[in-house]
Amino acid sequence: MFGKLKWLIAIAKFAKLQTLLTMLLSIAVYAQVFGWPYAAGFVLLIFVHEMGHALALRQQGIPARAPVFIPFVGAVIAMRGMPRDAWVEAVVGIGGPLLGTVGAIGCLVAAMVTSSPLMFALAAAGFLINLFNMIPISPLDGGRIVGVMSRWIWLVGYIVGGVVFFLTYSPMLFLILLFGLFQLPSLFAPGKAGYYDVPTSKRVIMGVAYFGLLAVLAAGAAISEAYAPELSAPQRLAVLFTSGLVALAGRGPR
Repeated sequence: MFGKLKWLIAIAKFAKLQTLLTMLLSIAVYAQVFGWPYAAGFVLLIFVHEMGHALALRQQGIPARAPVFIPFVGAVIAMRGMPRDAWVEAVVGIGGPLLGTVGAIGCLVAAMVTSSPLMFALAAAGFLINLFNMIPISPLDGGRIVGVMSRWIWLVGYIVGGVVFFLTYSPMLFLILLFGLFQLPSLFAPGKAGYYDVPTSKRVIMGVAYFGLLAVLAAGAAISEAYAPELSAPQRLAVLFTSGLVALAGRGPR
């Protein structure tokens, strides 16, 4: 028992160290483009988003590895188990944007109090990252969330994603749209038995949560952009690259 416990402690320490080291690496890389203060705040906003997923995974009893940060990609949490049904997948999916929105609101409040251009820029980036992730395309968080309502919403997501791509020319969003094409055939497949058998009440609850969070994010982004100085070209580039894959590795059964 003690021998196994020793290994578990070592693995836990390594996982935490891996998260810390990849966070520091991301900060160092971003800092070369747009400075240390913005880089540190930007990576912390991604960390808050990932902690939302981690808390939801723990609450749902799904084991997962510690988050790993990838410069100009974002961060991923690899699930070591699959959600029981579409409701659990939606809860895990919305956990990241929900806590990420709280982090962005915190930056916006701090910006309003201090009139700090840095905090305004971080608030704008935080709202944009989470708003991008709410696009209902798999493997983005939005794709995971809307599956419990109707998988056909993914088609709407592709239209929205296409419009956003032509407005932003985000290379990461292009890759997501490309990879997401493999998901579309599942619209016509029955999927795992019982996976989408979710009570109507839960579908309504998740629908209200999803569209309510979208409204908050859109309002927050508009307020931040209105009060903030224009994001510099490197800062906006970081958002366009990173907002695509601040998400979970692993998928629910289809």
